[in-house]
Amino acid sequence: MLRERIILGPDCVAEGAAWLAAQEPRFAHALELTGTLPLRLRRDGFEALLSAIVSQQVSVAAAAAIWTRLKAARLTGPRKILGASEEELRGCGLSRQKIRYARELAAARIRYGDLREVPAEEVIATLVAVPGIGRWTAEIYAMFSLGRADVFAPGDLALQEAARLLFDLEARPGERVLRDMAAGWSPWRAVAARLLWAYYRVAKDREGIR
Repeated sequence: MLRERIILGPDCVAEGAAWLAAQEPRFAHALELTGTLPLRLRRDGFEALLSAIVSQQVSVAAAAAIWTRLKAARLTGPRKILGASEEELRGCGLSRQKIRYARELAAARIRYGDLREVPAEEVIATLVAVPGIGRWTAEIYAMFSLGRADVFAPGDLALQEAARLLFDLEARPGERVLRDMAAGWSPWRAVAARLLWAYYRVAKDREGIR
C-alpha cells in the first residue's frame, strides 16, 4: 500500500501551506502575499504526458492550438498515435521529433493505474525512461496528475528565481542547490512549489520581471 501523502483537495494544500509557514517565516510572508494556493490537480494517464510533449519548447498558445487539432482528429490515444501516419501528425502541428516522442510514449505501454500505487521515485524513473520525457516533466506529472505531496521540481526556472527572491540569495540557485534547499520542506515539497510559483507571480508583478 502506498504510504506517500496524496493531495486530494484544497484542505490538503492548506494543511501543507500552514505547516510550511510554521517552519519557515519567509514562507509565512509569501503566503500573506499570495493568499490561498491553487490545487492544480489534473487527470493522469497517456493524454497528460502527450500534452506535456506537445507543450515542449513552444508557446502556450501554440501548444493549445496543436492540442486542439489533435483532439479534433482524435489522435490523443496511444493506439491512434501508433496508427497515424507522419503526415497526419505533422498536419496537427507536431514536429518530426515530437512525433517520435509521441510514438515512443505510445509504444512504452505504461500501466498508468499502477503508477498511482508506487513510490514517487519509481514513477519518475518509469517516465524518464521514455525518450522525450525529462525529469522536470516526470516530477510535474507526479505532483499534479498523481497528487504527490512531497515531490519538487528544482530544475524549474520560475521556482529557482522565486527561491532567489524569497530567500534573498545573491544568485539564482541551480537545480542541485534548490533540491538540497527543498529537502527541508519535506513532507510538503509539492505545496512549497505551489507557494513559490504563486510568490513568483506576485514578485513579477511588483518588480516588473519579464
